[in-house]
Amino acid sequence: MAHILVVDDSATDQYVFKQVLEKNGHQVTVAKEGKEGVSLARQLKPDLILMDVVMPVLNGFQATRELARSDSTRQIPIIMITSKDAESDVQWAKRQGASAYIVKPVKEGRLIECIGRLLETPPI
Repeated sequence: MAHILVVDDSATDQYVFKQVLEKNGHQVTVAKEGKEGVSLARQLKPDLILMDVVMPVLNGFQATRELARSDSTRQIPIIMITSKDAESDVQWAKRQGASAYIVKPVKEGRLIECIGRLLETPPI
């Protein structure tokens, strides 16, 4: 179906997302932090990115902003997936270029529905 880049520093979350996404027919690449995620996104041009917020080196907000401002990656939808649940975090994520925001723990059905909705929408 789609190639999805998972950017998360938690090995547990990487494993869970990879299992769920592959079970639903997606190809998955994993990055362990934001800087690696930005580099892989530029190189691989995935169909969608799942982005954690709290990560070393380059956090998810910074990585999302960098990808959203780049001509080569701005069309890639980014779903922020984080334990940060304040409304200010949701609004900040959208201002950085996130297409959606899901609070952990993530329910599989909600994640797959969100991915489907974003991939059906043609890029602007």
